[in-house]
Amino acid sequence: MKFKDDALYLNRGLSWLEFNQRVLDQAFDLENPLLERLKFLGIVSSNLDEFFEVHVAAIKQQCQHGGNKPLADGFFPEEEFKALSARIRKQLAVQYQCWKEMIAPALEQEKITFHHYSDLASAEQEYFKKYFEEFIFPMLTPLAVDPVHPFPQLPNLSLNVLVALQGLQGEEISTDLAVVPIPPTLPRLVPFPNESESEQCHFVFLESIIQHHVGALFYGVPVLGAHLFRITRNSNLTIDEEESDLLHAIEEELRHVHRHAPIRLEVHHSCPEFLSEKLLRLLHLQKNDLYVLPDILALKQLLPLAFEIDRPDLREKRFTPHTVLSLKEEADIFWHLRKGDILLHHPYDSFQTVLDFLGHAAEDPHTLAIKQTLYRTSHDSPLVASLITAAQNGKQVTVVIELKARFDEASNIKWARMMRDAGVNVIYGISGLKTHAKAMLVVRQEGEVIRRYVHLSTGNYHPTTARLYTDLGLLTADQRITDDVAAMFNMLTGVSRFPELQTLTLAPYNMKEKLFQLLNRESEHARCGRPAGVMIKMNALVEESMIMALYRASQMGVRIRLLIRGTCCLRPGILGVSDNIEVRSIVGRFLEHSRILRFENGGNPELFLSSADWMPRNLFRRVEISFPLLHPGVQAHIEEILEWFWKDNVKARIMDQDGNYHRLSSVSEPFNAQQAFLEDAQRRRLGEASSQLAAGSW
Repeated sequence: MKFKDDALYLNRGLSWLEFNQRVLDQAFDLENPLLERLKFLGIVSSNLDEFFEVHVAAIKQQCQHGGNKPLADGFFPEEEFKALSARIRKQLAVQYQCWKEMIAPALEQEKITFHHYSDLASAEQEYFKKYFEEFIFPMLTPLAVDPVHPFPQLPNLSLNVLVALQGLQGEEISTDLAVVPIPPTLPRLVPFPNESESEQCHFVFLESIIQHHVGALFYGVPVLGAHLFRITRNSNLTIDEEESDLLHAIEEELRHVHRHAPIRLEVHHSCPEFLSEKLLRLLHLQKNDLYVLPDILALKQLLPLAFEIDRPDLREKRFTPHTVLSLKEEADIFWHLRKGDILLHHPYDSFQTVLDFLGHAAEDPHTLAIKQTLYRTSHDSPLVASLITAAQNGKQVTVVIELKARFDEASNIKWARMMRDAGVNVIYGISGLKTHAKAMLVVRQEGEVIRRYVHLSTGNYHPTTARLYTDLGLLTADQRITDDVAAMFNMLTGVSRFPELQTLTLAPYNMKEKLFQLLNRESEHARCGRPAGVMIKMNALVEESMIMALYRASQMGVRIRLLIRGTCCLRPGILGVSDNIEVRSIVGRFLEHSRILRFENGGNPELFLSSADWMPRNLFRRVEISFPLLHPGVQAHIEEILEWFWKDNVKARIMDQDGNYHRLSSVSEPFNAQQAFLEDAQRRRLGEASSQLAAGSW
């Protein structure tokens, strides 16, 4: 079998949908607390929205422009679109089955109930009628649809009511259709009165209140029906990076996103077919772009409830992360780093250590300069506040911020302006490349010596997601690494060719070639009878040449273990090609986001962390970083982390040749890696507290 044989590759979109199915499986899992299951149900819906906005939008564009080149998996664009559509419809049916038959009834048993206006008792209807008149009606705008009133430019993913009207008799233009957008500022779920005084949580769907009273917007015109619909638009931005002001160019493009082409129409099943077809024509969509849903639209809007309802008994127990390094006022983090590297495993280890590292540097009189990359961060980022403080304290502060971070463009524009106004040197990276590397560099004057300190990470500088995603970070003063990071920043902010580096590899410059070298070295070890093996943990494996390299290593006898959370286009277990490759995926309480690479190297293992998945965008269109773990203690910690991941037989699923995932059949004791990490962090936290108390330093 040749490596160009499309039977060797799974379709990327279908593989991603299998990942979303694994998320959906968590909503079905009775071992998960009820509100956690509701959370997973909302995440599935949110994931699918983004999948349409980006991936399906790109496929549709290829179809429209006559795409006739097959992918590695053999699919032509139209074939892929049909396959994705069929799989999505199947997944939606299962998702709504989960909601209607499992989640909603279970919530009702816990006195958390959702109502439609028509199902309410008369007294309750009267209350919500007044609520409509006082709080909803003033916010609504009816938009007629006829030759004089073109179809409105409805925002992406907004919820709307399509109103069928009897029409005005004897008028020159008969208008029988209108649209009422549901304002996003209104709460989707309206609580019953006096809910705070009750142990019960009752909610009414906002749209059902509007549907029932929508006639108030059409004085003297009979309403024949009011039906919910939602439009998804292409959210891929087209930016000309040759513009003299990139920030302004992106800002302008964001203003026009609501005009981007529609790619999906969702309607409630009660909507008559002739109205759905009319909507399709008005939106210039085809019948296969229509999704008829059996229940409430936009299940992701239930997601906030999973966090807001005050029922701790229905969600995972809260935990306090372990603080690897507690920085009191007299503590000197730089002294600790000169002693040795510090590994952080979030969310089990507190992200506060990273915040303290930067905050300490911002106030430290010996700090001369701070440099940092920012891809995504929180809306109230303490990191940005520290960078501004550092600039105000006279430090030279440089930030490489990625304005084109998808769905975070507006937020990053705000931060860029704020930092620039405070005197921070704000750089937008290298033209044509997104800067996805995660790095922070602190330069200090220590007597007659200039010394650098570095933080590198697999995840974003985002305090919120650091509590929800698993990521790994390294704090180090190792000169081999700090020199390389300094050279990387000089390349990002100045004008230079790719520099010679001792330890780091960077995409798109030398990362792919370095990975090939490491895989080829394992093949040579296997050929010579030396210990050989590869273990890789990452989020996605898509890039064709990297899959081919793994196949070649497998054929040479290298044992390859892959922990791929999401999309995996490699087919494991093919006789003579990938029979030495095993693929597993872990979907659990936290989103697995860390990227780890381990190469056996003839019995002298080498370990790396990376910001990059093995996808074309990461290897060719982004600045990504991979860095070695040089400290023996850090290496041992990562070895244990990988061992625990592979030991998981609760949340882990194993992948077959066709891209389907199955539970591991095991007679051993159940082992949940994420739970084990939590318990370990708790033991370390309590153990250190006890030792501090015994030493009288509490």
